[in-house]
Amino acid sequence: MNERPDNPTPYEAIGGEAGLRRLVHHFYRIMDEAPEAREIRRMHGDDLVSIEEKLFDFLSGWLGGPPLYVRKYGHPMLRRRHLPFPIGERERDQWMFCMRRALEETEMEEALRRELELQFRRMADHMINRPGKR
Repeated sequence: MNERPDNPTPYEAIGGEAGLRRLVHHFYRIMDEAPEAREIRRMHGDDLVSIEEKLFDFLSGWLGGPPLYVRKYGHPMLRRRHLPFPIGERERDQWMFCMRRALEETEMEEALRRELELQFRRMADHMINRPGKR
C-alpha cells in the first residue's frame, strides 16, 4: 500500500512489481529483436531469463521498491560487475535505445518517463569502461 500518496517512489509510480516487470520485459524483448541492439545483445548470452530477473531485482531497489538485488547478491557495484564487458559509447547508445523504447511501451506519466530516461542515461554513461570506443 502506498503510504505516501502525494510523493510516490518511482517504483510505485510505475505500477509497482507488475509495472516494473513490464518495463524490464519490454527492454529485453527489444534488445532481442532490434537490429539496433545487435552488439549488446551478443554480450548477454543465449538465455535472457536470468539476466531479466537480475535487472528486475536491481531496478526494484534502485527505483525505491524492495531491495531484492541487495538481498540476493549484495551491493550492486554496477560498474565493477560490468568491467569484463567492453562498454563504449556505441554500447551505451544501444542500451539506451532499448530502454527508451521500453519506457515508451510502458504505461506511465510523461514526467516520470522523462525523469527515468535521464536517470537511466546517467547510469549508462557511468558504465562506459572503454572511453573513446565508438
